[in-house]
Amino acid sequence: MTEQTKVLIVDDQAMVRQGFGALLAAQPDLLVVGDAADGADAVRKARELDPDIVLMDVRMPEMDGLEATRRILAGQPGTHQPRILMLTTFDLDDYVYEALRAGASGFLLKDAPAADLINAVRVVAGGDALLAPSVTRRLIQDFASRPRAERVRPAALGSLTPRETDVLRLIARGLSNAEIAESLVVAEQTVKTHVGRILAKLDLRDRAQVVVFAYESGLVAPGE
Repeated sequence: MTEQTKVLIVDDQAMVRQGFGALLAAQPDLLVVGDAADGADAVRKARELDPDIVLMDVRMPEMDGLEATRRILAGQPGTHQPRILMLTTFDLDDYVYEALRAGASGFLLKDAPAADLINAVRVVAGGDALLAPSVTRRLIQDFASRPRAERVRPAALGSLTPRETDVLRLIARGLSNAEIAESLVVAEQTVKTHVGRILAKLDLRDRAQVVVFAYESGLVAPGE
């Protein structure tokens, strides 16, 4: 039997926790190990239950999802860290950039269809990042609204090949591996290889961190 992905659900609304819990528990490859009603409880439960994925609401009492994400991912080096899938709504998109910087691996709109929730958990559990198109647009708008400033490009960028740099730019635009393959006229497996090398060379965890790196380093600028 395939090992199940352990999921912790964090939301201050009991109906949301119960609804998401029932939906995910019905999937043979997913195991809901617990839930939490606030950020502080989420940090405790994450340490106790060692989940693979944490579904994290943003705005909660006691401790919000951003701070909880920072604390959960601030574990000892070498220890198992869960991937954080943030639950957001359109009016909370201001939190997107901070959540990315806190280490979130993906975002899901709370009103997304059930199939999207299940797929999101599987995608993030598989080591990929999940950025909804609306979230990516909001991220780009956030950078576009900031004063333009000269940024010193990290030395690590010099370790990338020209093709890897092309792939990095397209990731930052929100393209999937299939879309990048079509754009560059290469096989999708080749793109996956490039992505793996980019993550290794830049010491990044996933595509969400790649997006932040690309904009912060000045490699990609909104509106290009």
